[in-house]
Amino acid sequence: MPQVKIVARNFMDMVASLPVMKLDMLYDNSFICEAILRSLPPLAKKYVLQMLYIDIPITAKSMEEWVLPDGFSKHKVAIDRLIQLRVMTETFDRKKEATYQLNPKFQFNLQKHIIHGGILPREPMPSNITVRLPSLEELEAYAVEQWECFLLNLISSSEGGKTTNISSSMMKIFQRGLLSQRDDREPPRLTESGFQFLLMDTIAQLWYIIREYITNAEERGVDSADLIAFLLELSFHVTGKGRKESWFIPTKLATNLSISLADTTSRKQGFIVIETNFRLYAYSTSKLHCEILRLFARVEYQLPNLIVGAINKESLYKAFQNGITSEQIVSFLQQNAHPRVAERIPSVPENVTDQIRLWESDLNRVEMTPAHFYDEFPSKDVFEAACDFAREYGGLLWEDSKRMRLVVKADILTEMKEFLRRQKQ
Repeated sequence: MPQVKIVARNFMDMVASLPVMKLDMLYDNSFICEAILRSLPPLAKKYVLQMLYIDIPITAKSMEEWVLPDGFSKHKVAIDRLIQLRVMTETFDRKKEATYQLNPKFQFNLQKHIIHGGILPREPMPSNITVRLPSLEELEAYAVEQWECFLLNLISSSEGGKTTNISSSMMKIFQRGLLSQRDDREPPRLTESGFQFLLMDTIAQLWYIIREYITNAEERGVDSADLIAFLLELSFHVTGKGRKESWFIPTKLATNLSISLADTTSRKQGFIVIETNFRLYAYSTSKLHCEILRLFARVEYQLPNLIVGAINKESLYKAFQNGITSEQIVSFLQQNAHPRVAERIPSVPENVTDQIRLWESDLNRVEMTPAHFYDEFPSKDVFEAACDFAREYGGLLWEDSKRMRLVVKADILTEMKEFLRRQKQ
């Protein structure tokens, strides 16, 4: 989904930003090496596996022969990603020709993990705990409820609503950049990034929140590398299984942290149907879905399992003024299309998507301003003085100092004529 200010990055971007020493320390853990491998683009995975048992540098020309000519752009992306993560190192010989080799520590631990496998350390759980473990269905429902609770709290905070049981310190970290507040006397307001965040995919939202949490780890006395290592390790735990006496149970949101944004296997089933007359039907019992739809649509009524509304010019103008773009709205509707229409091409009627884009373009039309063009100034000093004069009166629209050309508003025509007349005297 296109974003204007808010950019969703995954854990691998956080890993790549670590200092070299901390990054190398992460590769002591074979599970993290596998998590890194999982996260790579397909072509980068192929390169790692091809080089896994090669102990000598490989020339750049040789690697280029591994792909077809039309795959060169993907080849460059794969190489750049491997170098960013220090999975692969790049060196240059005297002729300035590049050679590549896998990080020895990463290579050794990944070899060991692939050959011998591995099991994360676990202790047997007491029977009085195991009998109380939730089922996978209960765990999934709990994860969804908690995530919706956070998002609803984000919306209600901007409306002066009550907060949830999420600690205030954590909410401040999570909401950083999503809410703004002038003073304590008025409730926080959703920022432009906050509105955009609510339309993002769940995985992208989760990565944004985790990024904020890791970025502020040092303030809480937590080493960011240790935190990243722990969170990546979660992806190897079995969903719904506890660990140790002070046990925790990872949900699917936790175990999916290392997957790619392009991986759609864990996406939720869609719920929205849009008709050619701009009527909107959302088959959902979620209050959160209703509140998100209000960001760009007019919700008319909500039944126990159905939200009915419409998209119109007024509702979209409100969304555009809050910083949401037409592309984000169209993408949200497409990604959340009900299974009944998701297989259609297009899943959202073309007249609806075209009109959404047209209504946005209405707000971005060129504004006509009566103006006058001046050139052939007798000297550079006179030109610069004219620019300063027009700027002081708030009438300067454009200047070309190299060719000494100037455009000013027609409102100051009389003043400008008088100023230029005095310059000739």
